[in-house]
Amino acid sequence: MLFLYFGIVGAAVGSFLNVCIDRLPSGYSISYPPSHCPACGRRLAARDLVPILSYLSLGGRCRYCGDAIPWRVLGVEVTTGLIFAMLWRHYGMGIPLILALVYCCFLIVVAFIDLEHQIIPSRVIYPAIIAAMLGALVTPGRSIWNSLGGGLVGFGTLFLIAFINPAGMGMGDVRLAAFMGLIAGFPGVLVSLLIGIVAGGLAAAFLLLAGLKGRKDSIPFGPFLVLGAMVTLLYGADILYRYVGL
Repeated sequence: MLFLYFGIVGAAVGSFLNVCIDRLPSGYSISYPPSHCPACGRRLAARDLVPILSYLSLGGRCRYCGDAIPWRVLGVEVTTGLIFAMLWRHYGMGIPLILALVYCCFLIVVAFIDLEHQIIPSRVIYPAIIAAMLGALVTPGRSIWNSLGGGLVGFGTLFLIAFINPAGMGMGDVRLAAFMGLIAGFPGVLVSLLIGIVAGGLAAAFLLLAGLKGRKDSIPFGPFLVLGAMVTLLYGADILYRYVGL
């Protein structure tokens, strides 16, 4: 029942994250105006805002004008619900769970904004870094120095890549890597970076071979870094344990 409960709560939080993803890249307020259809401007009623169910019942279209609702709305709600439930199963109740839930909200917003706009807004990543630094003070079983060390490794690694090849790596990715290091600590940050880099490389190779992207086309790297951070939050300790065992 708790697994289902956290899934429902996560889907509801995902509905709010959709607002953040829609408005933060453009600098709009996330509280005003109230939720409305971007096509017809009609304010949405409560029945239009039920996570997952409203999208499915409406067939992915606005109730009032029939304009298509982006698939991302459903994707964020489902993804957030699944992640919340999986984090509860992994951590159980306690401070680590609360921290992981907060961190994942930032990660989801960053991933989808970068996927749609190929930017990682400072107004998202700086609050995320501050939250991670505060969280490092109360993270059980890990010293603040371990968290800061992870943040430094994450920042330094991608900063070096950005310095060597500025066109291939933005500072948004560098700041994201710092955030990842703060929440994963050391050596967890190495797992996050490795997964992100490998996943990004494989995806880029597939897109190039399939002709979906050209050699000069840009591919957002943030979602792959977020994937690495998510996997580390859930399975980082197990991955490190198995690696050391090998």
